[in-house]
Amino acid sequence: MNCKILLVDDEENVLSALKRALIEEPYEVYGATSGEQALEVMQAHCFKVVMSDERMTGMQGSEFLSLVRERYPDTVRILLTGHATLDAALRAVNQGEIYRFFTKPWDDTEIKLAVRLAIEKYDLERENRRLLSTIKRQTLEMKVLERRFPGITRVGRDSQGSLVLDDMPEEEIRRLINMCEQEIEEELEGSHGVNV
Repeated sequence: MNCKILLVDDEENVLSALKRALIEEPYEVYGATSGEQALEVMQAHCFKVVMSDERMTGMQGSEFLSLVRERYPDTVRILLTGHATLDAALRAVNQGEIYRFFTKPWDDTEIKLAVRLAIEKYDLERENRRLLSTIKRQTLEMKVLERRFPGITRVGRDSQGSLVLDDMPEEEIRRLINMCEQEIEEELEGSHGVNV
C-alpha cells in the first residue's frame, strides 16, 4: 500500500470508529490522539490525507490543520467536529484550507467517499505539478536549441496540414543531436536552480 492517511482525535473510541469505517479501503491508516503527536508522525511519513477532529485537548483541529497546510501543503485536509459552529467551520476553512468539513456523528459512506475523492485530488495535483515541471524543462531545452540553431524549432506544414521537417542527411542529424545534447547539458548545468 502506498496510500497513507492520518486520523487525529483525542478520543480513542472515535479513532477506532473511523478506522473501522475505512477498514475495507486500500489505505495504510495511522492514528494520533493530539495535534502535537500527529505532527511528529507526519515527520516520519508522507500522508495524502489528514482528517482531524476540531475540539481536542491542547491544539485545536483548525490550528493543527493550519500547521499541516504550512508544513505539508500537498496533504489534503478534512475536519471532523461534534460541535458544528459556523465560527469553527470558517476558522478551519480560512486557516487550514480544508477540503471537507464533517460533523459527528458521521455517515461511514460519506467519509469513505470523501477520503477517496481527497486522494484523487492529491494524485491529480501531483501529476499536474510533474507535467508542469516537464513542460518547463522542455521549454528550456527548446530555448537552448533555438539559440544554438536558429530556426530549428520552427516546423512547416504541407498542403494537407501535416507537419513537415526539411530533409537532412542522417550524418548531419547525428551531428546536430550530439551538439544539441552537449549544449543542453551545459545550459542545464549553468541554470541549475533558475526558474524558467
